[in-house]
Amino acid sequence: MNLETNYLGFKLAHPLIVGACPLSDTLDGLRRVEAAGASAVVLRSLFEEQITAESMAHHRAMESHADSHGEASSYFVHNEDFKLGPDEYLEHIRNAKSKLTIPVFASLNGDTPGRWIEYAKLIEQAGADALELNMFHVPVDPGESGSFVEKQLIDVVAGIRKAVKLPLAIKLSPFYTAPANLAAQLEKAGANALVVFNRFYEPDVSVEKLEIESHLHLSTSTELALRLRWLAILSGQVKTSLAVTGGVHSAIDALKAVMCGAHAVQLVSVLLGGGLAKLRMILHEMTKWLQDHEYESLRQALGSMNRTRCPNPGALERGNYVHMLQTWQLT
Repeated sequence: MNLETNYLGFKLAHPLIVGACPLSDTLDGLRRVEAAGASAVVLRSLFEEQITAESMAHHRAMESHADSHGEASSYFVHNEDFKLGPDEYLEHIRNAKSKLTIPVFASLNGDTPGRWIEYAKLIEQAGADALELNMFHVPVDPGESGSFVEKQLIDVVAGIRKAVKLPLAIKLSPFYTAPANLAAQLEKAGANALVVFNRFYEPDVSVEKLEIESHLHLSTSTELALRLRWLAILSGQVKTSLAVTGGVHSAIDALKAVMCGAHAVQLVSVLLGGGLAKLRMILHEMTKWLQDHEYESLRQALGSMNRTRCPNPGALERGNYVHMLQTWQLT
């Protein structure tokens, strides 16, 4: 069975890649990812806060007394919270590229334009095969419009595109007002791929401690439906590669994503919860399903259920909403 797919300009043996997660934090971990059969790997993100903290630390060391604002500094993320600092991250890319045969994609995570362009250049120089951009921004200012938020992202992509030749993947949030329009603008700005969707880790509240609490919950297959809808809508309307992240826990989940238009399927939670053996199991079961259903290749399934090709495209839009509400009955 031919499972080859093209993503970010790379011909991959199959669509299953390991998304940004702790599995890629060490060279030994990366070797295990490759041995498990991943067709590519996304390194865990270098965060804007790390770059900012490094600059602030240098400034404080040069121009201020240590701990002169100890209470205020406690509100910032500290470098010890991160596995790799900015310099170590670049070295990690170099080491990964020297030892692995699969493509290695770096990742930047931030919420302002900041120094993204500078570090994108350094990441390219370090030898990364591509760069995934994760613009995690929470617009809390009432004066900040949706169009401003989108323009900021588009400007970042356009700026990085002018600075580097690396293929660029943009990890999208599901909360943009008009994702299809934004996708088209990102493509025009130079994006080579769109990743659907970033998972937000929502804060909780402790009513006893009167504190904001944070908990990391791994995804489940129930999160896949939102991603399938937008993969199916975007597929056929943009020329960029498409990838899915979040909610893929089985071969059927992965096949649904491919049929809706995903060229690549990022696996994270299923591997963190069940180990890297899950990757090979999903790949084996995908192959068997395609063979049992007389597909000649994965390409035959790719996009077969997108909005332009599925039997009932209205089900991806308002029609499904109306139908479900009007036909549901008490039992």
